[in-house]
Amino acid sequence: MATKKVTLRLDDYVRGIEGLRPEEQLTLIEIISVKLKKVLRQKKRSHSVMELEGLGAHIWKGMDAQGYVNEERKSWG
Repeated sequence: MATKKVTLRLDDYVRGIEGLRPEEQLTLIEIISVKLKKVLRQKKRSHSVMELEGLGAHIWKGMDAQGYVNEERKSWG
């Protein structure tokens, strides 16, 4: 037997919360807080490719960029 998915709106949740005892409301706040902290930690883990700027610059220091490219192109043929 297939079950129909019901979509709840914010005011449905608010009405449900109002029916909880204060201790249950606090427990709900704790649950939501833990979930939000997890989401925020995951967002902080994302990085920009720009963070790699300058990485390994010491390897290229003093090297002629065009000379390097020209040598690489010679090796292709």
